[in-house]
Amino acid sequence: MNHDEILRIHGEALELFGTRVHAVRDDQWEAPTPCTEWSVRDLVNHLTAEQLWVPRLVRDGATIGEVGTDFDGDRLGVDPASVWDRAAVAAVAAFSEPGALNRTVHLSYGSSPADAYCVQMMADAVVHSWDLSRAIGADEHLPDGLATAALREVEPYAPGLVASGLFAPAIEPPADADDLTRLLCLLGRRP
Repeated sequence: MNHDEILRIHGEALELFGTRVHAVRDDQWEAPTPCTEWSVRDLVNHLTAEQLWVPRLVRDGATIGEVGTDFDGDRLGVDPASVWDRAAVAAVAAFSEPGALNRTVHLSYGSSPADAYCVQMMADAVVHSWDLSRAIGADEHLPDGLATAALREVEPYAPGLVASGLFAPAIEPPADADDLTRLLCLLGRRP
């Protein structure tokens, strides 16, 4: 994908997740999610904190060590949807700055091109949009273009994700599976 496509699909993924965040009812924040260690609040907090990292890593060139524990713990406060919105806007703005996708970012596993980091963040938002949809009973169908882009991103390194213990073992998808089903099965989810 070229940089314009990366920015477009990243923005769409964050917008999709945001629509699900705004659909969470007050009585659903402690509900379980497909991420067995996380409640709905934990899941939204995770993705919100990830967005908070973006300006520091992309715009400021900070390292993981320099950011330290700034975004640890609960970042959502009493108005999770508003906190998500502000974090998402800041992340999109940081990635959209002139030349931002040409920079190098310093991640937990080493240095990476910022455009690759943006695509990883898109894939994470897509997968967690499905997780959040399932948890709150929202529509689990996601736009085909997002599912396809996320699948293309994750396929090459999915075995490493499973080996890390962060994801359940892959599940064999049905022979006629669409890209969303293939993506979810690859990451150990049961669509």
